[in-house]
Amino acid sequence: MKVIAHIYTDFKTKFGLPRQSGLIEEIKGKVVFEKEYRNADAFRGLEDFSHIWLLWEFSESKKENWSPTVRPPLLGGNKRIGVFATRSPFRPNPIGLSCVRLEAIEFTKDEGPVLYVRGCDLMNGTPIYDVKPYLPYCDSIPNAVGGFTEALGERKLAVEIDDELLGRVPENKRQELLCVLGGDPRPSYQSDPDRVYGFCFADKEIKFKVSDGKLRVTDIL
Repeated sequence: MKVIAHIYTDFKTKFGLPRQSGLIEEIKGKVVFEKEYRNADAFRGLEDFSHIWLLWEFSESKKENWSPTVRPPLLGGNKRIGVFATRSPFRPNPIGLSCVRLEAIEFTKDEGPVLYVRGCDLMNGTPIYDVKPYLPYCDSIPNAVGGFTEALGERKLAVEIDDELLGRVPENKRQELLCVLGGDPRPSYQSDPDRVYGFCFADKEIKFKVSDGKLRVTDIL
């Protein structure tokens, strides 16, 4: 397996990232290929697709040994379930799969073909193994069953943030941040209303609390 590219996003750590790709369309990413794979012919026809699959490496979750069961955060972090029934990063092979919207392909002088994507759930610098087009006629299965995830529902929070704090974030990143916060970046098993959470976004540290269905940003450093 060869790393063919890396993706660059506003997330330096996994905390704050959406739990799956496509949940927050506003999150942007830039895929830059290694020199060996910058041949424009390799991208011929890709511009005709609206979405692509990214196959990538859980580069920050490598372990020497693997476990047959894991504790998904969506189930509270206590219940164990088979690793192959989850998308946990702690797998025999640390391979991730994300479906993202292909916004544009830019053929640059310094970086070669660059893919601009949205709806990603990858950390900054994540290695990419492959890119494949998303095919609606076979990749979309309307009657598919989602196992234990179907009973969990979508988590949304009302976001409260002072204008002065929001002003510390670059203007072109503000809507993206608000969407991330509204999607509740906390692990499912953490609900302490007095706890101050924090994550890195666009070179800023975002601090917040959550209580009664509202997320209050306390500081941006």
